[in-house]
Amino acid sequence: MSEILETSGDWLDLREPEDAVARSLDLARAAAALLTEGPVVVHDLGSGTGSMMRWLAPLLPGPQSWFLHDWSSLLTGQAITQARPSDRDNAEISVFGRTGNLVDLSAEDLAGASLVTASALLDVLTSPEIHTIVGACIAARAPALFLLSVTGGVHFDPADERDAAFESAFNAHQLRDANGRRQLGRYGAPIASGLFAEAGWQVCKTTTQWRLDHHQSGLLGEWFCGWVDAAVEQDPQLRTEADRYRRDRLAQIELGEQGELGGLSVLVDHVDVLAWPSP
Repeated sequence: MSEILETSGDWLDLREPEDAVARSLDLARAAAALLTEGPVVVHDLGSGTGSMMRWLAPLLPGPQSWFLHDWSSLLTGQAITQARPSDRDNAEISVFGRTGNLVDLSAEDLAGASLVTASALLDVLTSPEIHTIVGACIAARAPALFLLSVTGGVHFDPADERDAAFESAFNAHQLRDANGRRQLGRYGAPIASGLFAEAGWQVCKTTTQWRLDHHQSGLLGEWFCGWVDAAVEQDPQLRTEADRYRRDRLAQIELGEQGELGGLSVLVDHVDVLAWPSP
């Protein structure tokens, strides 16, 4: 997906319903069980328009205060001004915005945190950023719930002989050096998990998936076109085949919308991680 689409409110709004379905409820409930003393203070990293808060707050005890960290003041402002969710006891939560780069995050920024969260973040971070975030969580002794990190796996039905080449190029694209930042892609979640484990923390991981078909045709079409664009950017030799491949797959999406046989469905693999300090 294009970098513009990834960071826009429109893209975040489009993916929010599927994110809510895909995230691990088991890990969310395990995180809630760690919050034995109130009030609950949650720091959400890369918070965007607040989708993680809207999904998780009703699963956690209260009273709750959320601190939304994002590089974009526009997105955090949008999250703060929208209707706020209630906590598990149906009480309204408090929400605050913080704008800045995650590479500058410190233990002091997380002082008093009951839980640190992130959604669809680890795969777009650099190694220094992940080391900084994990280090800040460990120093603050704040449990971390990091959800929906992509693993690189994509499964199409029906399959196409061209799928593998575009998948390989897309995964390589995620590891590119963009504006001086070398993202970790599918290695982000394993690196974060390893850093917590090295510090003696307990780590629980579970696989999750986006499941896209004609019921999410808008998201499926946007995701697929962005996925192909990224693959072509990484490997220009795919350009000759890309237009035909895109046309064929979009036609399958349209078949699914019309209830015809031959519609396209896709599973996009993710991993969710919960880490917390040992007693």
